[in-house]
Amino acid sequence: MDFFEHQDRARRRTGRLVVLFVVAVVAIIVLVDVAVALCTLLAGGDVTGGAPWLILVNPIVLGAATVATLFIVGGGSLAKIAQLRGGGTVVAESLNGRPVRPGSADRIERRLLNVVEEMAIASGTPTPPVYIMDGEPGINAFAAGYSPGDAVVAVTRGTAERLSRDELQGVIAHEFSHILNGDMRLNIRLIGVLHGILVLGIIGSFLLRSLRYTGGRRARSDGRVLLALAALGGGLMVIGSIGTLFGNLIKAAVSRQREFLADASAVQYTRAPHGIAGALKKIGGAAQGSVIRSPNAPQASHMFFGQGVRFAVNSLFATHPPLDDRIRRIEPGWDGTFVASALVESEERASRGHAAEPASTPASRFAQRRRRVIDADAVVAGLSQDIGRPTHAHVEYAQALRESLPASLTEAARDPYAARALLYALLMSPREPVRREQLHLIERRSDDGVSAETLRLLPLTDTLDDRQRLPLIDLTLPALRSMTRRQFVRFDRTVADLAAADETIDRFEWLLKRVVRRHVAARFEPARRTPVVYYGLGRLRHPLGLVLSTLAHAGHDDEAETTRAFAAGAAKLDPVPVRLMPPEQCTLDALDGALEELNKIAPRLKRKLLSACAACITADGQSTVHEIELARAIADTLGVPVPPVVASE
Repeated sequence: MDFFEHQDRARRRTGRLVVLFVVAVVAIIVLVDVAVALCTLLAGGDVTGGAPWLILVNPIVLGAATVATLFIVGGGSLAKIAQLRGGGTVVAESLNGRPVRPGSADRIERRLLNVVEEMAIASGTPTPPVYIMDGEPGINAFAAGYSPGDAVVAVTRGTAERLSRDELQGVIAHEFSHILNGDMRLNIRLIGVLHGILVLGIIGSFLLRSLRYTGGRRARSDGRVLLALAALGGGLMVIGSIGTLFGNLIKAAVSRQREFLADASAVQYTRAPHGIAGALKKIGGAAQGSVIRSPNAPQASHMFFGQGVRFAVNSLFATHPPLDDRIRRIEPGWDGTFVASALVESEERASRGHAAEPASTPASRFAQRRRRVIDADAVVAGLSQDIGRPTHAHVEYAQALRESLPASLTEAARDPYAARALLYALLMSPREPVRREQLHLIERRSDDGVSAETLRLLPLTDTLDDRQRLPLIDLTLPALRSMTRRQFVRFDRTVADLAAADETIDRFEWLLKRVVRRHVAARFEPARRTPVVYYGLGRLRHPLGLVLSTLAHAGHDDEAETTRAFAAGAAKLDPVPVRLMPPEQCTLDALDGALEELNKIAPRLKRKLLSACAACITADGQSTVHEIELARAIADTLGVPVPPVVASE
C-alpha cells in the first residue's frame, strides 16, 4: 500500500468513525430517553392526560430529552475539538509532556533529538518538536498532530532512558509511520468526538454530589423529586460509563490493525527488526510495562506505541494487539522470552569496546554519494515509489547527512535565537554590495547580536553543499516554532526583504520562504485542512502547464531541450492538454498561485502530477540537485512527503 492509498484509507476510516459515533449517540439518546421517562414517572409526573404507562413514548418528554442529549454530546465534542486546534502540542502538554530544548546538553535528550531529526530527513517531513514525559517510567511514545507540519513526537522518560539507539530508532520509525499514513488526524478527532459522550457521566456525577448538600433542607413533599433527581444522576453516570465502553470499542476497532502496519513500516525504514522487537520485549519485561500514569491517558490510549491503559476485559477493549503477536510478526522464531530493561548508560558501558569500527564514517559516506550523478531511475523512484515510504537507504543517508553538517550549524539550528541568524546567513547574496545591504537590514530589524551571529555562521553556510541546505532549514523548524507571534511577524518580514534585496527571488529563496511560511506560520494559525475540490484535471490546464513549464525552464537553457522536457511531463497528463509557457510567465509568484489551486486535487491526482514532474526533470537522463529540490518543494506544498532522492550504489 503506497502513500496515496494510505490517504484514501484514512478518509474511509474517518467515514467509519462518523458512522460508529452516530450509532453510539443514537444508542445513548435511547438510554437517556428511557432514564428521563422513568425518573419523571418516579417523581409522580403525568404529562399524558391520565395514562402514565404512555409516558415512555410521549413526544414532549422524548423530544426534550433528545434535544438536551444532542446539545450536551455535541457541545462537549465541539468544545474538545476547539481545545485541540493547537494540534500535537496540546495533546503532548495534556499528558504532562515537556518540550525537549533543541540545544539540550543532556546526552539522552540529544540522542533522542538526533534520531527524530534523522527520521524526519529520511521521510521528507519537517522536523517535529520533541516532548518527553518525565514522570512516566513506562516504555511508550506517540505522535500527534493534524498534519506532518504541526506534528510532535513524544516519548516517556522510560523510553529515553531504557532503550538502545536501535530500539529507540525503531519506536520513532513506528511513530513516523503514523505521521506518514494519515493516522494522526483521525487520532485527534477520536479524542474530540468521544469526549462529548463522557460529558454525560460528568453531569450525572455533578448532580449526585450537589444533592448531598440540598437533601436536608428540602420538605418531605419534595422527597419523590429528590429521589427522581438522584435516579437521573445515577442513570447519567451509568450511561456515561456505557458511552465510555462505546468509545473504547470504537478506538479498539480503528486502532489495532494500524499497529501491525506501523511495526512493519518501522522494520522497512530501519532494516533492523531487532530494534523495534527489542523495544517490545523490554515493554514485556518492565515492571511498569507501557502503562501511562497521566489521568488523561485514557482519552489518548489509541495514540500510544504500546498499550497505555489497562482494561479489565483487555482483549475486547485493548487498543493494541498483544505483545506476543506483535513480536512474532517481526521475529517468527522468537522464544517467548521478554527482556528486563536496564538504564541505557549501563548497557552502553557494558558493551563499550566490543563493537567493531565501521568501514567508513557517515560523513564520508555522504561525501561519496553527493559526488554521484543522480540518474533518471533514482529520481522517478524518489518521486513516485518512495513517497511516504522511506527505506533503510534513506535513513542511512539522513544519518550521514546530519553528521556531515558542521557542529556549529547543527547547534545553531537547534537554538531559538541562532536559528534565525542561520536562515539569514543562508539568504546572504554572494555579491558584496548586496550582502552589506542585507547585513544592515538585519542590524536594524533584529535583536542585539543577531547580526554578529549571522557573520559568524556565514563562512560555514557559504561552503555548504546544495543537498545540505534544505535539511538544514528543516532542522531549524522546532526552534523557530518557539517564537512569539510578534517575533515571527518581524522575522518573516526580514526573510522576505533579505530574499528581495538583490531585486530577484531565486528558487532557493522561494523554497526557504515556502518552508518557513508553511510550517512555522501554522504555529500561529488554527489547523485547517484544504478541501478536495477537483477529482479530475480537465479544469486545471493553466496551473498544470505553469508547474511543468517552470520545471522545464529550471533545468535547461536550450530551447529544444526545454521543449523536450516539457513534452515528457505533459505526456504523463494525457489527455489533459497543457502548453509550454515562456519563462517570463513562469515567475515564482505565479507558481505559488498555481500550487495553491493544485493543492485542492484528490490524492490520486497528486500522484499523477508528481509523475509528470519526475518525467519533466529526467527527460535528459539525469537531474540536478536544484531540479530535484524544486520538485520536492512542489510536493511539500501539495502535502506529499518525498524522501531525499538517494543515488543508487
